[in-house]
Amino acid sequence: MASVTTFIRNTPASSLQAYFEHTGIELSNPINWDGPEPEVVKGTLRAVDDMTDDERARVLNDAERVSALADDAGQTALYSVAEDRTVLDDLVNGHARPLWMFLNAPTLFRFAEEVRFTDERRRGRSWDGFMAPANLDLNRDAVALEAFKSALRERFSSNNIHIDIFSRQRPTFDGEDCELVQIVIYREGLPDAFLAFDDEGELVRRARRPVFEAAMTYEPETGVIEVVANDRESREEMARYMARDLLGVEFQSEKVPLRNYDLSVLLAPHPFQTDPDDGIESVEVKQLRLMPFDNNGERVTLECLRKADRTIWKMSADRFGANDPLAGGWVATQAKLTIKFHPKGSSKRGRTLPLTITMPHGCNLKDQTEEEQLIGEKYLRRWGILNDVD
Repeated sequence: MASVTTFIRNTPASSLQAYFEHTGIELSNPINWDGPEPEVVKGTLRAVDDMTDDERARVLNDAERVSALADDAGQTALYSVAEDRTVLDDLVNGHARPLWMFLNAPTLFRFAEEVRFTDERRRGRSWDGFMAPANLDLNRDAVALEAFKSALRERFSSNNIHIDIFSRQRPTFDGEDCELVQIVIYREGLPDAFLAFDDEGELVRRARRPVFEAAMTYEPETGVIEVVANDRESREEMARYMARDLLGVEFQSEKVPLRNYDLSVLLAPHPFQTDPDDGIESVEVKQLRLMPFDNNGERVTLECLRKADRTIWKMSADRFGANDPLAGGWVATQAKLTIKFHPKGSSKRGRTLPLTITMPHGCNLKDQTEEEQLIGEKYLRRWGILNDVD
């Protein structure tokens, strides 16, 4: 019940009242929604404990969905699909905003969930990007959609296909939002079986057809098609169907070029200039992995731990002297940086953003929050580590 407790403790009383009135779940004890916050929380938690199993399960499910969009990445997803952002601006915190959309715009709420699903997997193992002509209008009429769904049904041997298509925005590293069209595909899988208890408490095996989710986006300004799906082979095929049936163009199978990282700038002390508005306190190189030019079977790793009293360049120069690998003859193949931020509000400690960059195309930015990705990409480009795509 941790997620229910978090949900109730972080949601304003007026929003909680609206939620229970919307669901029609009757609370076992009357709640004074205008009373002190501790009393509202205590009374609501007690009422949840008194609910039937079905009612409690519904509250748990709703709380998990709302709480999943209460963090920074979730807020970005909400704003990316919101029809009127000022409505969200006027709400008091990160739990009130997704709950308002959950109650008042459930379709947009589901779209926000789909945005988060898609963007969290960008540039990861389940992602591919392809090039298509720019400035095309995506065809959403019944004939085009049926052609697209028919191709998916045949490809996956799936009788049932559901498609969501909606417009959205995505923040970019330069502070502007880019316009996207997103397609989310739900398809029925092959029959499967799972163990469950029946009404008499007996263990039985029940059949089901699982539902699999995939997502695609098209960015008109650049022509980039992105596909998120577990099956690598199907990603290119889905991009082909989308280009043919919805964009009306021939698919060329041209992939988005990989991002190139260059760590040579870290072989010497680097100033790491930042903008005051981003609240960055310090940037440190914590680790460098080096390979000699004349032997690709050997590696040397330099590392400065948290208590180190000198930079990684000073340490290497002092320790190795004339044989300092940073002085020449070696190439950096991996680096670990730590970006430390100033504390916010009443917090005593600022958060840190750890970055691991591996030559030539690897970086853990894709595993960070949307805000951290934007900050990381901005400064890796400024510092000369991330180059523009080929």
